[in-house]
Amino acid sequence: MSARRYELVLCRDINRELTLDAVASCAGIHPELVERFIEWSLIEPAGWAGANPVFDVSVVSRIRVIERLRGDLGINLAGIAVILEMTERLRALESENEQLRGL
Repeated sequence: MSARRYELVLCRDINRELTLDAVASCAGIHPELVERFIEWSLIEPAGWAGANPVFDVSVVSRIRVIERLRGDLGINLAGIAVILEMTERLRALESENEQLRGL
């Protein structure tokens, strides 16, 4: 079995907001795929510049998670949406549990 190699894409933006094309470039995917992720509510723009979405830099790491689930594990976008939702719920419950234990 050969080791899988990943392309390293460095991305840094002073404004911490990226255009759709910049997000796609940083994540190493096509801009149309970023649009599909928006349609499936897998990622959300931080705001809009006219009709164009702008994103926080943190969305790049989320896209990498999505791509790992999609590419490496073969999960479809609907399945990824469920996984991400459940992960967010679990984190919220863990945080609430920590707060309650601290009281």
